[in-house]
Amino acid sequence: MIELSNVHKSFGSKQILRGVDLNIPRGESLVIIGGSGTGKSVMLKCVLGLIQPDLGTIKVDGEDVTKTKDRDAFLARFGMLFQGGALFDSIPVWQNVAFRLLRGALKRPRAEAREIAIEKLRRVGLSPDVADQFPAELSGGMQKRVGLARAIAADPEIIFFDEPTTGLDPIMAGVINDLIREIVVEMGATAMTITHDMTSVRAISDTVAMLHGGKIRWTGPVAQMDSGDDPYLQQFITGSSIGPIETLR
Repeated sequence: MIELSNVHKSFGSKQILRGVDLNIPRGESLVIIGGSGTGKSVMLKCVLGLIQPDLGTIKVDGEDVTKTKDRDAFLARFGMLFQGGALFDSIPVWQNVAFRLLRGALKRPRAEAREIAIEKLRRVGLSPDVADQFPAELSGGMQKRVGLARAIAADPEIIFFDEPTTGLDPIMAGVINDLIREIVVEMGATAMTITHDMTSVRAISDTVAMLHGGKIRWTGPVAQMDSGDDPYLQQFITGSSIGPIETLR
């Protein structure tokens, strides 16, 4: 479903991606791990076409993302759960969930959009009375669920999750991880997740890719992650200060 071949991206003299090769099969959940500033978010934005790579190709379902002619139709295939929730605080929850259904290529009648939003809220464990509340009235965990409901509101083929458990306590993080796994399997969606949380990695991934120094250092099934022989991978998953990844001492 998603194929990156020799993808490079620099900002001025700073090289971020230095030849990324990665394939995500249809219906698979891939989790990308790596330290802060290693280019995980830049890679995600390149797939979405928000950033143009300097070199290399990125294809979604066989289509080069830099040559797509209908951006609205292309983006309609994606759902996104943002790291900080990114909810609009000036509109009620149901309008946040139905944001894409109230405008653009996916526009639905207002009453239908509200009905879909309430159904998606139910799917993530929130009652219909939440629909008319505002984001500021909700806990962090509830806001994250609203963000997840918005990500799946248009039944996308591909869902991106950017640090889905950031700021949550361990119990709520576990709830969100379980929801993500259930929904991805239920929808048959292709999922790409960025996270530092190794609990999330083990809970939601089929495949893991380790990004460091602008390149994929290791990729394989999550079941083989702990026995992987790559020193970058082992240092990251064990949290050791000793290894090839430089740390400030």
